[in-house]
Amino acid sequence: MDWLINTAYYVVPFIVLLGILVFVHELGHFLVARLCGVKVSEFSIGFGKKLWGRTDKHGTEWRLSAIPLGGYCKFLGDDDVASAGDSSTGLSEEDKKYAFGYQNPFKKLAIVLAGPGANYLFAILVFASIFFFLGKMEFPAVVGEVIKGGAAESGGVLKGDKILKVNGKEVKNFTELRQEVDMHTEGDVSLEVEREGEVIHLSFPLKVVPLEVELNQPAEQRPMLGIRSVSVIEVEPEDISLWEALSDATAETWRITEATLRGVGQMISGKRDTDEVGGILRIAEMSGDITKENGIIDFIAFMALLSINLGLINLFPIPLLDGGHVVIYLIEIVAGREINEKAKEYVFRFGFLVLISLMIFATYNDFNHLFNRWFS
Repeated sequence: MDWLINTAYYVVPFIVLLGILVFVHELGHFLVARLCGVKVSEFSIGFGKKLWGRTDKHGTEWRLSAIPLGGYCKFLGDDDVASAGDSSTGLSEEDKKYAFGYQNPFKKLAIVLAGPGANYLFAILVFASIFFFLGKMEFPAVVGEVIKGGAAESGGVLKGDKILKVNGKEVKNFTELRQEVDMHTEGDVSLEVEREGEVIHLSFPLKVVPLEVELNQPAEQRPMLGIRSVSVIEVEPEDISLWEALSDATAETWRITEATLRGVGQMISGKRDTDEVGGILRIAEMSGDITKENGIIDFIAFMALLSINLGLINLFPIPLLDGGHVVIYLIEIVAGREINEKAKEYVFRFGFLVLISLMIFATYNDFNHLFNRWFS
């Protein structure tokens, strides 16, 4: 019976999480398409066999499909759900007015960008709601990971330790902890640590660690503790205006985007391990862990984080993704004419191979990660 409960902990939150994010993404495409006068033939959450469907008065079939690993908006005249093919040649002159393939590239561009844009807007609204109604999100000054070869490892710091003071200065969260360590200039750093109800005093020298490894910042070397925070979020009550909440939420969304892009750049340049690339299984694992160990606020914040990643990934200039379509429509705008359909077909085939390769690689990393978690 325990295995059934554990399965539910990981499967149900994952399906809810992915379903909401896919709905938000596709709703962005749908709403802007409708505003641009394009007819949406199908709006599906999931792929494959239809489990449920209903057609509205505008002729859009709303569907729930069997494979809950994504979704799509299929526009009038599309050959497939990725808008990679065009069968609008068989349409009547009246229908061509509402077919995606017959729209000007500016409208196509707006429709394509609306999906990632909706994910970003959703993340901003989630963060702003947390900030406005509950307070600022902070990570507690608890050690989630001790970096191998770092100062903390040699100084006796253990995973799970709660750091109370740095050099006699009380710290309430991980941000204050980092600031106090940054202020340390010479000699041993002194920590007051709570471990299993006992207060322990530690003293040791800091070690130079590349910031790009430890804090996901540009390459620079400085003495550091060599620890990472836990994933549990604490909310500090703080009264702020709605405008401040939206401003802070936008800044937080940009910070996450910037850090993600920097991390991708480091993987491409070989400065960061590509085993951090995860897929569906990793998302299911993380959503399940958060559901079991943390609260609803952590789950909602994680959903906002994933929404940013979903929006950002879809903007990558890979054919079949929204970003690939963006590149094509920008080229058409500059050139003043449509790209040859045969050339598009080859581009989309290449994009399909790239996406399949990335999915296989991410899945391999997921299985390798799960194997190490279960058997190491």
